[in-house]
Amino acid sequence: MAEHTISFDKTLSKLLEEKKYQTLKDVMVTMNGADIAAVFEDLDQDRTPLLFRLLPKELAAETFTELSPELQEHLIRGFSDRELREVVSELYVDDAADLVEEMPASVVKRILAQADPEMRKEINEILRYPENSAGSIMTTEYVSLRPQMSVAEAIQRIRRTGVDKETIYTCYVTKDRRLLGTVSVKDLLLAADDNTPVSEIMDENVISVTTLTDQEEVAQMLSKYNFLALPVVDTDQRMVGIVTFDDAMDVLVEETTEDIQKMAGMLPSEKTYLRSNAWDLFKHRIPWLMLLMVSATFTGMIISNFENALAAQVALTAFIPMLMDTGGNSGSQASVTVIRALSLGELELNDLPAVVWKEIKTAVLCGVALASLCFLKIMLFDRMLLGNSGISIMTAFVVCATMAVTVLIAKMVGCTLPMLAKSLGFDPAVMASPFITTIVDALSLLVYFGIASALLFG
Repeated sequence: MAEHTISFDKTLSKLLEEKKYQTLKDVMVTMNGADIAAVFEDLDQDRTPLLFRLLPKELAAETFTELSPELQEHLIRGFSDRELREVVSELYVDDAADLVEEMPASVVKRILAQADPEMRKEINEILRYPENSAGSIMTTEYVSLRPQMSVAEAIQRIRRTGVDKETIYTCYVTKDRRLLGTVSVKDLLLAADDNTPVSEIMDENVISVTTLTDQEEVAQMLSKYNFLALPVVDTDQRMVGIVTFDDAMDVLVEETTEDIQKMAGMLPSEKTYLRSNAWDLFKHRIPWLMLLMVSATFTGMIISNFENALAAQVALTAFIPMLMDTGGNSGSQASVTVIRALSLGELELNDLPAVVWKEIKTAVLCGVALASLCFLKIMLFDRMLLGNSGISIMTAFVVCATMAVTVLIAKMVGCTLPMLAKSLGFDPAVMASPFITTIVDALSLLVYFGIASALLFG
């Protein structure tokens, strides 16, 4: 796909240099809006307005919604009022609302000035809903049918109003705006009699969400039920809009990216990597780095308290990094697995006992395997091949016992902290690798020196 985009990039640049505008237009009308947007992102920004003006209105609007906010702003500032009006009029309401949210105040003022009164009203309604809610990502453009309509009347209404709707395959049967059921175009086309009332063929078991439902939950429901769209109702069960699958996919990408950033110990950023400068990356990374650096003080304190033990058994020092790394890795495995299950809705707080028991069994198996391998490694490699005579069988036993206990503790910490965070209303992704690794590092040292003190210095 990248090579495909680069090829088009070179082709369009060449045609633009030669001022073959008609050929440029002929090439671009054969492309998908997302592909054109990808090419525009790689071009010099000063070239994009000319290329954009060559696109037909519908394709221009489709391409515009796929562009980055920075390039959208650049184009808007170069648009005349007429050009901006044409683009805005072709946008779906949810895309227009997203655009208004992303742009600075001066640009928003121009956008709203060129939108028709009905669109301005609908945009303002969407923007009133809380961020990350179903209401904030829905569109108000859907096909509404009345229950007493005949099949023929319903199809005629779809033909008359469907051109401006984001999707027409699923239609919503309402009375006084109250959602009664759904009917698909397939059901209408295959109805035995054109005079059959819509109420007789509609599905009354409607799955819907409220305007305040979390957007991630909405996306998961669309994925679970394989819907093309999900109806959104208010507190009085009146239908106010729909969330389409393409918006749900954007939500999943956004939420997954945010979780990955948190799990890596960074503050979430809305900018792509290439559009983030060094200062942006610094601001999002330094808070967690500072916190983790300070928290590592506890590890240093533990080592300082056992300086005498380490001086007596210098060989113990060599195994500290291995034990800490193994503990951190074990905790990360458990936490990432649990966090992913939580994000997919597979786990709830009442599943904690089952999760803990499963991780205990897993930890025993992993601990025994790692301890066995560790014992062989110490005796064959460290003692025999490297000739480290300071390593005794009892020292190896201390290291291996610590390894097994550390894995058990790490798995327990890794599976419980994300679930507890979720129950307290925090994002479980915060309890991922860096945070858990720091905790496990301290605990593994306490276990290590505790066992060593009991068996070697007792």
